[in-house]
Amino acid sequence: MQDSDWSVIAAIASRDRAKAEEAARKFGIPRAYGSYEELLADSEIEAIYNPLPNNLHVSWSIRAAEAGKHVLCEKPLSMNAEEARSLVAARDRAGVKIGEAFMVRTHPRWFRTRELVRSGRIGELRLINGLFSYFNRDPGNVRNSREYGGGALLDLGCYPVTLSRFLFGQEPSRVMGSLERDPEMGTDRLTSAILEFPAGKSMFTCSTQLAYHQRMFLLGTKGRIELDRPINPPTDESSRILIDDNPGDPTGSGVTAEVIPACDQFTIQGDLFSRAIRQGGEVPVPLEDSVLNMAVIDAIFRSTESGKWEIP
Repeated sequence: MQDSDWSVIAAIASRDRAKAEEAARKFGIPRAYGSYEELLADSEIEAIYNPLPNNLHVSWSIRAAEAGKHVLCEKPLSMNAEEARSLVAARDRAGVKIGEAFMVRTHPRWFRTRELVRSGRIGELRLINGLFSYFNRDPGNVRNSREYGGGALLDLGCYPVTLSRFLFGQEPSRVMGSLERDPEMGTDRLTSAILEFPAGKSMFTCSTQLAYHQRMFLLGTKGRIELDRPINPPTDESSRILIDDNPGDPTGSGVTAEVIPACDQFTIQGDLFSRAIRQGGEVPVPLEDSVLNMAVIDAIFRSTESGKWEIP
């Protein structure tokens, strides 16, 4: 965001002033605060970025809105859909902009992928399949705390959920989920889900205790699309969209690649959010979309308990 053309990182806050000052020196940020309250009391601050643990997203975003600040809140926006709805109400009361920081929803290659799907390049989109995993068993890490909203589905599974909704342009009519919990920490460490859309299905697996890997591909009635490093591509290299127009040929002769120039999706996200404030448009991922996304995640969690299809 410091590379953004539309915003300036003016301050950073921590509950520990020494940590805030250290981070400010490291990143060249002009002001440091020893509490979140101090930052919200600064009349010169127009907007805040909230990357706190998941269980603190909504409460501190509401406090920021009540202080008259616009909010870019890290994903997942909340612990559940009910919390997300409370943030919509706070936004409307305060008259500020609030958006969810799903950086993938601002990367140009995902917009190009959706264009390819809508143009019929692979026929009718029928299946989306994804995998996102890393290995982290550190009990001191917030991603491994159930109380703080850790676990694979909230941390990683939220990506294939939002991208599937984005690509199909629909909401799933029902979902099915299965998960395995860490016996000591209680967080879901291996979670799979099926999302049934009117036009097709999305299937994904996410894990916090597997080797690092990410993959996502789309299958249509006439071809397929696969993205190179779909969630967080390097910012200093171009990325590719692989398009197979002849999936019946096992030699891969029908595969072509569209190259997307190197870019930083976090910088793009910051620019688009700031432009929405300055120019009066909509933020990249509005809260109404976030509520729908959390409703799907809620339904997946319910399905893992009921063993049945659940309706978001």
